[in-house]
Amino acid sequence: MTMRLGERFRVTLHGTSHGPEVGVSIEGIPAGTPIDPVGIQSQLDRRRPVGRRLATKRQEEDRLLIDSGVDHGRATGGVFRAHVANEDVRREAYDRMGNTPRPGHADYPARVRYGAEADLSGGGIFSGRMTVGLVIGGAIARELLRPLGVDLVAFTRSIAGVEAPVPETIENSDLRARAASNEVGAPDPEAARRMEKAIAEARRDGDSVGGIVEVRATGVPVGLGEPFFDSIESVIAHAVFSVPAVKAVEFGSGFAAARLRGSEHNDPFVWKDGTVVTETNHAGGILGGLATGMPIVFRVAVKPTSSIARPQRTVDLGTGLSTSLVVTGRHDPCIVPRAVVVLESVTAIALADLALRGRYLA
Repeated sequence: MTMRLGERFRVTLHGTSHGPEVGVSIEGIPAGTPIDPVGIQSQLDRRRPVGRRLATKRQEEDRLLIDSGVDHGRATGGVFRAHVANEDVRREAYDRMGNTPRPGHADYPARVRYGAEADLSGGGIFSGRMTVGLVIGGAIARELLRPLGVDLVAFTRSIAGVEAPVPETIENSDLRARAASNEVGAPDPEAARRMEKAIAEARRDGDSVGGIVEVRATGVPVGLGEPFFDSIESVIAHAVFSVPAVKAVEFGSGFAAARLRGSEHNDPFVWKDGTVVTETNHAGGILGGLATGMPIVFRVAVKPTSSIARPQRTVDLGTGLSTSLVVTGRHDPCIVPRAVVVLESVTAIALADLALRGRYLA
């Protein structure tokens, strides 16, 4: 079983949702890189459900514990290892569903692949709880990218069909501040209120909703990336699809490009303050797998939470009969707001890996 991401900046996850801990080991951090536990903790706090009215009631403190790879606040060049403890674990609800795979979850294929003894409580290694390690890795990746001037921001673009309008010309700092002003992470207050209402209604119905997260990266050096198999799109998409519940990704104009002519979709090059830029950004800041210097922009579709408190059809693997179940326990009626920081994090990991490969970083 391999749970590793990256070539030069290698992130390996460990633990399970209801085991003693979840965490990460990272190889490839250059010696001397600043490691800021307070900064890492602030990213973990963005992911936590505690204090969110519309999130799961699982109460995890997610206090960062660094096990190795740091000396006097800087990376040693060896393997960095860190974890958080799982403190609020309740296995009973999952034990009762051992032979009845939950619709929308990995229970059935995981049991076939790994056997009946696999720990799938809370989703096991397939749980969104595992993204704790991605957030830790992303915080360190951000530190690596900082000298290059790379700035990342993600925000909720839509939930349950409610769209958040975003001005065409808006700085990342402004987007970040607006998104941080509400629980759902949307940059428009009126849209945020409507999203919160849709989530609350789904929860009352024992159901769930999904949405779209947009990610923007500015300051990415021109030429970063590789052609074909390790293009920026390929590496980011690989990382993004590693996040549970992600079902689609589009860069730039994405699927809308299929409705345009080449004369409409091509981004004209112009000079601006002595620098080559494009008048539009349908390409999402990427051409031929390489960064153009324009903002890298992509959107990610996040499905509705699979765990819902409504009767669903399934099968009993012990008796071979059809049956139904109601998933009990503590679950988010919408995981989009908590996915925002995770998607920022895996983008940072992907870009840091490419920067190390391309020798943009020492």
